[in-house]
Amino acid sequence: MRESLMKHAPLRPEQVYAMPVDEKDLESAARRYALTLREIAGSPPVLDLVHLGLGPDGHTASLVPGDPVLDVTDTDAAVTGVYQGRRRMTLTYPILNRSRTVLWLVTGSDKAGMLVRLRDGDLSIPASRVRRDHALVFADRAAAQRT
Repeated sequence: MRESLMKHAPLRPEQVYAMPVDEKDLESAARRYALTLREIAGSPPVLDLVHLGLGPDGHTASLVPGDPVLDVTDTDAAVTGVYQGRRRMTLTYPILNRSRTVLWLVTGSDKAGMLVRLRDGDLSIPASRVRRDHALVFADRAAAQRT
């Protein structure tokens, strides 16, 4: 993030609240991060913009198919089960769905089928559980080939 965004954005380092994903105790780190979100974005926190990607399996953020974190409703940051060899910290649906705008960036032909399912609101994929009424999707030609 620092390399790709911070060089080009007029943000001071103290305005960036990165998830503490390298901490040993991820559960505790997720609780602290949820509190940080409340401190900077209100109670409950409302984000102006959430930037999301779409995985070839329909995941977004670290909300992956079959993970128990998909059903978390009582916190805005949580820890997943093991996915691709490690546990991850993620924003949960409550804060994603309170955001004012969702910006999707979808690239690659391996996402084409999932992009159609996202567009159609297929709730069997995690990405489709993110609200669509205030969403913008930017997709490259490869990803948009079936839309």
